[in-house]
Amino acid sequence: MLTSGWKTVSMVDVHGKVTFTLWLCGCNLKCPFCHNWRIAEGKECFPLDRDALLGDLSSSSFLVDYFHVTGGEPLMQWAGLSSLLSEAKEFLPISLNTNLTLLKPLERLLKVELVDHIATDLKAPPAELYGLPGEASTRLWRLFLRGLDLISDYGIPLELRIPVARGFDQWPWIEEGLKHIDTDFYAVLNPLVGPPLTNPRNGAWCSEHCWPEREVEDLKKELGEIGIRTYVNRFA
Repeated sequence: MLTSGWKTVSMVDVHGKVTFTLWLCGCNLKCPFCHNWRIAEGKECFPLDRDALLGDLSSSSFLVDYFHVTGGEPLMQWAGLSSLLSEAKEFLPISLNTNLTLLKPLERLLKVELVDHIATDLKAPPAELYGLPGEASTRLWRLFLRGLDLISDYGIPLELRIPVARGFDQWPWIEEGLKHIDTDFYAVLNPLVGPPLTNPRNGAWCSEHCWPEREVEDLKKELGEIGIRTYVNRFA
């Protein structure tokens, strides 16, 4: 497995929880706002030292709530991930950050009860935020919706992250996504930010669509009006 490293104690990767966070390399999306794009493209990555990781996990487990695996897209390395999670689960519950478009690997992990919590980004409009051609983005959006159905079928608690961009009407997509969730969840609005706080994949795109203001407040209000427990990450 390829990784860019891990952090033994993190307070920012799952809302309200302390995590031991591992970053795995590779991704099937090209999100223009992604600040982990080097990891997604396999740059600055190295083979995972499983023994060192599990040793650190064992030592830190009394401090944290979840072993949180993120990326990139962790399910790109699903076979190795499955083996790793089966060992890590001896120490901590598992939280997986996935884009919900790789359904077969995800269901394999769910069937053997290796995942206790999922975090995912509802990226909308998909043709803009996936960073891929329109037809491909449409297919991936449909897979994402099926992914929401899948985790609902298994009753996995969900952190629904919503990257908030400037200049788009994201609400119709959010409404569609919410219809596919039937499990315990809450929403986290993540206003997209650019330099100097992050180094996004596409700086020109970010100049046009990062640093939203009105959009964040509008979405928070709309989600609140339908009773969705919602939090806002503030980076500035």
